[in-house]
Amino acid sequence: MAAHDFDLVIRGGTLASAAEVFEADLGIREGRIAALGRGLGRGAEEIDARGLIVTPGGLDSHCHLEEMGQDGSAQEESFDSGSAAALAGGTTSFLCFLPQWKGHSLAASAPGYEARARASRADYSFHQIVTDPTPEVMAREVPALVARGIRSLKVFLTYDPLRLTDAQYLEVLATAKRLGAFVTVHCENFDAIGWRIQALLKAGLTDPLQHAWSRPPVVEREATHRAIALAELVDQPIQVFHVSCEAAAAEIARARARGVKVWGETCPQYLTLSHEDLVGPDFAGAKAVCSPALREAAERERVWARIQDGTLDVVSSDHCGFSFATQKRVAGSSAYGTGEAASRPDGTPAFNAIPNGVPGIETRLPVLFSEGVSKGRIDLPAFVRLSSANAARLFGLEGRKGSLMPGADADLALWDPDAERTIRNAELHHAIDYTPWEGMAVKGWPVVTIRRGEVAVREGEVLARPGSGRFLARGPYAAAAPRGVVPDGFDAALA
Repeated sequence: MAAHDFDLVIRGGTLASAAEVFEADLGIREGRIAALGRGLGRGAEEIDARGLIVTPGGLDSHCHLEEMGQDGSAQEESFDSGSAAALAGGTTSFLCFLPQWKGHSLAASAPGYEARARASRADYSFHQIVTDPTPEVMAREVPALVARGIRSLKVFLTYDPLRLTDAQYLEVLATAKRLGAFVTVHCENFDAIGWRIQALLKAGLTDPLQHAWSRPPVVEREATHRAIALAELVDQPIQVFHVSCEAAAAEIARARARGVKVWGETCPQYLTLSHEDLVGPDFAGAKAVCSPALREAAERERVWARIQDGTLDVVSSDHCGFSFATQKRVAGSSAYGTGEAASRPDGTPAFNAIPNGVPGIETRLPVLFSEGVSKGRIDLPAFVRLSSANAARLFGLEGRKGSLMPGADADLALWDPDAERTIRNAELHHAIDYTPWEGMAVKGWPVVTIRRGEVAVREGEVLARPGSGRFLARGPYAAAAPRGVVPDGFDAALA
C-alpha cells in the first residue's frame, strides 16, 4: 500500500478558477492536478493553505526576454533572470518572441535563440515576429514553424525596422489562415508618428513626455481599425496587443459586435501609470517610455471599464527591460526607439531615441491583484481569466495552463490576499535596474508558486533551477480557426 495518495496536497485553500471560487483541497500527482475535494488523502508533501487563495499560475502571453538584435547582441534580461522574476510574481509560463530582420530568413535572424530559452525556469513558448514576409519565408519557413508547435505570428504596423505595409500584413493574415495560426498585432500608424516626431523635434520639444505627444490615441485608434478591417477581409482571427486607450478598445468592441474574431490585450502600465510618470528630475520619465505610450490619467479608468465589459480580456506584462543607467538615459542605445539616436545638450537621448519598454514580468500579477481584486474592480474569477485562462484559450494552451481542472498542469499561485507590500526594485528578481512601480503600495502577494507540481518559489526565494522549464508546443485550436465569413463569399486567402 502506498505511503501517500498524492505527491503534493494543498490543503484548506480558497480555490479560484476562471468560473468560480470554492474551498477545497487540491491533490497533485506526476506534475498534474489529480483531484479536488474535501479531506483528500495524504500527500508526500503538504502545504497548509488556510487563509490563502489558490489560483492557476499566471500565463504571460507577451514578454521580451534575451531578445536578439540584428547584430547578434541580446537584451540584458536573460531567460534565467526573467523566468525567476516571472515565477516570483506568480507566473509559471510565458510566451516571448522569435525575431525576424528585414532581408533575413527566420532561421538566420536569431541563431541560437531557442537554445538560450532552454535556460528558463518557467515553461515557455514563442510568437514569431514577421517583418519580411517573402514568398520563401511564407511558403516554407512559417509552415515548418507551425509544424513544430509555434502557432502565433506577431506583426508591427510601426517601428522602422519592423513594420509591415498593408499588403504585407494581408499576406501574413492569409498565410496564417491557411495554416491555422493566430496573428497578434502592434497597432500604431507609422507615418502619423513620424510626422509628429519631426514637428516636435523642430519645435525643440525633446523630453520623455513628448514620446506620448508623438503617438496620441488617435494613431492607435486608426491602426487598430485598419488591422481589424484587413483581418475581417481575410477572415483571420487576431489579438490587438497592449491596448492603451478607450479609442482603440472601442474599435475592438465594435468589431466583436459584428462577430469578428478579434481580442484585445492590455498591460498594467496602462491601468496604473500616466503622463505624470513621463515627467521627473534626472530624466526619470524615460523609465516609463513604452509604446503605445502612457496616456492622460483619466484614461486609466476607461481602460478598466473595457476590462470589466470583456473587451480587453488578457493582461500581459509586455516586459521589455532596458536598464536606466546603461540604456534608457544613454544616447545611442536606441533599441526599440523610434528614430535616430539624437542627444540633448545634457547627453541624454531625445524622446524618439529612448529605448521603448518597461520591465514588469514580476509585478504584473501583484499589481493586477491589488488594483483589481483588492480594490473591488474585478472579482477572483475575472483575475484568473485575465492573468492566465483567457491567454491559454487564445494561444492553444487551454486544458494545460490556466486551469484548476484535473489533468491540467499543476501550475499554481498561492496568494496572501491581506499581505501589504511596497514594491521595491531591490527586492525584485529581474536584471533591470529599476521598476516603474517603485514605491507603489500593493495589497495581495503570491507567497508560494508551484510549477508542474514542484514548489518553484516560497516566500520570495526562487527554488526552481535554470533549465527546468519546458517548451510548450501548440497544436490546432478553436480560437485560431476562421469563422467562415468573407466578403461576397470569395475567400481570397484560399484562391
